[in-house]
Amino acid sequence: MISGVQVKTLKIIPDERGRLMEILRRDDPFFCGFGQVYLTTAYPGVVKAWHYHKKQYDNLVVLSGMLKVALFDDREDSPTRGQVDQFFLGDYNPKLLHIPPGVFHGFKCISLQEALVLNCPSEPYNYEEPDEFRLPPHAPTTKMKIPYDWGRKDG
Repeated sequence: MISGVQVKTLKIIPDERGRLMEILRRDDPFFCGFGQVYLTTAYPGVVKAWHYHKKQYDNLVVLSGMLKVALFDDREDSPTRGQVDQFFLGDYNPKLLHIPPGVFHGFKCISLQEALVLNCPSEPYNYEEPDEFRLPPHAPTTKMKIPYDWGRKDG
C-alpha cells in the first residue's frame, strides 16, 4: 500500500430500529485534525480525478453506491513513489480511506445508482487559495501521466 495511506474497516451496529456506522473518531491512530465535512456524489460511470493536496489529509467514506478509488504516489521523498493502489468502497465494502497530502486520488462510480461520498478533510476549504492541484482523468495532456486506466476490467 502507498506510504501513509490507511484503510479502516467501519463498524456497523444494526438493531431493529436501523443501524449506526462509526466513521471517524479523534482517537483513530491516523486522525490528524478536523477541517470540515462535506458530501460529494458521482453518477454511474462518471470519473472524478485526478487531484492532490499539499497540506490536507482526506478521509473518504462511500455512504451509498460503489466506487472504484485509485491513488497514485508521486511524492519525491516517498518509499512508494510511482505506486498505484486501487480500492472498491461502498455498500459491499464499508471502509474509510485515509489519504495523505501529495497522493493523487480520484474515483469512478461503478454502481447502477449515484454514489454518495462523505469526506472529512483535515483542513477547511480555502476559497482564496484552494489546496487542490488537478490533472485530467484520462488524456495525458500534461507532461505527467498517471499509469492508470479507468476502464472496466472484464474477464
